Amino acid sequence: MDHEELKLENQLCFPLYACSREVIKRYRPFLDGIGLTYTQYVVMMVLWEARTLSVKELGQKLYLDSGTLTPVLKSLEQKGYLTRQRSHEDERVLIVTITETGDALQENAADIPKQIGGCVRLTPEEALTLYKLLYKLLHTMEDE
Repeated sequence: MDHEELKLENQLCFPLYACSREVIKRYRPFLDGIGLTYTQYVVMMVLWEARTLSVKELGQKLYLDSGTLTPVLKSLEQKGYLTRQRSHEDERVLIVTITETGDALQENAADIPKQIGGCVRLTPEEALTLYKLLYKLLHTMEDE
């Protein structure tokens, strides 16, 4: 029996997975330079913008569960980049706040997007189309 639907070349998930791994691999040398993993980097990007938010809100923004976030946040806290504390209004809520040290790290990371842009060989129009399609896909999956 020939199951066309099971051929790797017919799967949308595989090129998404492979591209994700390759792009993250390209980030590694730049992130090593500032002592962050990719997951730590995206957490810091959210904190540079939001300053303070709950672990739940952070997880929603990054599509990560608390089981994945907890060790990342712990590590970033040990490096002095953020603090974690229970909400005064609701003890069940854990609040994450960027520190001055974490804020200062932003300067060291400022060139990374441009450096990565040099690794991804798409025209600006292609990159924008891909960006829109990926977010469209993410949002359709949120609705389910």
